[in-house]
Amino acid sequence: MGITGSIIIYVMIWWIIFFSVLPVGIQSNKEVFREKIEGMDPGAPKNPKIAKKFFITTIITTIIFIVIYYLVEIDLLNLREFLK
Repeated sequence: MGITGSIIIYVMIWWIIFFSVLPVGIQSNKEVFREKIEGMDPGAPKNPKIAKKFFITTIITTIIFIVIYYLVEIDLLNLREFLK
């Protein structure tokens, strides 16, 4: 697997994992809005903890990518052989 393919695979896995981790631990504002504030969504989370989710996503993606890279390097996961 070349460097370009590796980067593309890593980014694709990262985004899939990120969207999977994003809703974990979300608590919405359960308070009733007494005054309507422009630009505020009552369903928006109080603290989405995006930095923590970026870090968790990167760790999970790195582990998954290492496994995939290892499987490709030992020819256990070889799409060219499956397509013949």
